[in-house]
Amino acid sequence: MIDLARAGVVAGAVVALAAGLVVAPAASSSASSAGAARTTATTTSSTIRTAPSGAVYKGGLHVEQAGPAAAAATRLAAQGRVDDAAAARTIAAQPIAIWLGSWYDDAMLVKVIDRTVAAAEKKGATPVFVTYDIPGRDCGGYSAGGAADDAAYLSWNGRVASALAGHRAVVLVEPDSLGHLDACPAMTATRTATLAQAVAAFSRAGVPAYLDGGNSNWVKPADTAARLRAAGIDQARGFFTNVAGYYPVDQERAYAEQVSAATGGARYVIDVSRNGRGWKGTWCNAPGAGLGQTPRVATSGTTGLDALLWVKTPGASDGTCNGGPAAGTWFPAYATALVANRR
Repeated sequence: MIDLARAGVVAGAVVALAAGLVVAPAASSSASSAGAARTTATTTSSTIRTAPSGAVYKGGLHVEQAGPAAAAATRLAAQGRVDDAAAARTIAAQPIAIWLGSWYDDAMLVKVIDRTVAAAEKKGATPVFVTYDIPGRDCGGYSAGGAADDAAYLSWNGRVASALAGHRAVVLVEPDSLGHLDACPAMTATRTATLAQAVAAFSRAGVPAYLDGGNSNWVKPADTAARLRAAGIDQARGFFTNVAGYYPVDQERAYAEQVSAATGGARYVIDVSRNGRGWKGTWCNAPGAGLGQTPRVATSGTTGLDALLWVKTPGASDGTCNGGPAAGTWFPAYATALVANRR
């Protein structure tokens, strides 16, 4: 369901850098080393599930200054494409999740995390990361790939957890990893066990993690809940829904509430990056789609909602469909339309 372009990244650092979707961090001293001297984390393994959302996301959501939308804005401005540059700047001004995968080598992976954490801590904000390297990723679909095996994946995941330990951050663990199990049932036992170990690593590091909750038009709430329990939801903050999707907030929240009730009150977040106009009949550069609500933390209310997030990077093409360029390339006309159609 989610190819790397939908995430806003491209497999392969060279291609990604050329497309402006992955920005190499500037040389700097290690933020992880600095983090050893002082802790900014607001949760521990014992409070991950119970801490109020205002504590989990203390200071609000981090805006990445060197993300793909910002890179596109700079490039388009240099080309004199005023309207398209303005749209990219509008997108870049919002907090968007930072995706992590094997398009970074180990050293670059840690540098990206360090740089992002340091920038967020300087502003007192909370960064949101997404891990996307599970073996058998995307069930052999558009984003086929990931780590070579479960052992390699857990080692990679451990590096992410170690880099974040002691810092205030949130991690969305492997979009589509549970939703896709209907298409790849043979993976179920291994996949859920691996995810449970990955979540346990984040829990030990005191990092709130969310597991894949699919979306309201995919897997039934009871089945999603069963998968989440098998994947270690008891050690996670909760789950996420609608990543790279278009489904309306109210529909997603109603679905998520059912899943939450079946998982002991697990909290949840919803991706609203481009759901402003609802489902438009296709996931691929859907014509007529618009940006969703401004990302924000939910600090009041009686539901299990923690936050409305922009997880997908709006403006990155889904592929050569509906007039789009190659997957992962910034799609200026579509980004401009998303902004124009924003609710």
